[in-house]
Amino acid sequence: MIYSGLAFDRARTGISRSPFIRARKVEIQFVKQLRKIAAHVGDIARGFDLEDPMALAALQGALERYSSILDPWAEAVSARMIAEADARDVKAWNRLSTVIGRQLHREIRDAPTGNRMRQLLGEQVKLITSLPLEASERVHKLTLEGIQEGRRAAEIAKELARTGEVTESRAMLIARTEVGRTSTVLTQARAEYIGSTHFIWRTAGDSDVRPSHRRLNGKSFRWDDPPECDPGYHALPGAIFNCRCYPEPIIPEQ
Repeated sequence: MIYSGLAFDRARTGISRSPFIRARKVEIQFVKQLRKIAAHVGDIARGFDLEDPMALAALQGALERYSSILDPWAEAVSARMIAEADARDVKAWNRLSTVIGRQLHREIRDAPTGNRMRQLLGEQVKLITSLPLEASERVHKLTLEGIQEGRRAAEIAKELARTGEVTESRAMLIARTEVGRTSTVLTQARAEYIGSTHFIWRTAGDSDVRPSHRRLNGKSFRWDDPPECDPGYHALPGAIFNCRCYPEPIIPEQ
């Protein structure tokens, strides 16, 4: 069966827009879910007298207990996001296979993505449950620094009151990064299964694209040897913090 020797020959296929472009809907939903954790972390913090040093240890304990009960919820939310990203990836491949041939469709259908999905699930549950733990560590750090620097309790309390806000920022970073990373991992798994060794880096194509990522746009790289996309970081498109880029697989000729 002869496939395309290009990543996505738009002139030949007649499809003007890459099917692998990231879907904002999946990201928006995942961000919405993780912001709920941040909101609850903020509620927990506001339930304590943040100017009372004795109350801060209890606050840490409350945040740690919250983390310990998050696993089932985190697993359900992550599984839903992965399933939605997977469905979109399958749709992208199916769209490509209608042009290239039915054999590709059958191979994509049989691609062993299960292990990758289970690995993603475990990693995301760990990240989600880390949010209250990071908040607890921040409380501990601020308390120690305040004591060592001789700061007034009111000053420390002011920083502690931002616990929910800081957690929300971290939650949004995790959500945005993990949706992109999940999509990239699934695309890579299916591409490598059909013999693809390379991909073309594609950006979101707007003014928010990082200059370093813009320089990579349109260039091809090996799946197993991603480029340096940020100083000191080698990663696939979409697989690094806040990256909205995506890979277009180069389909093997044979």
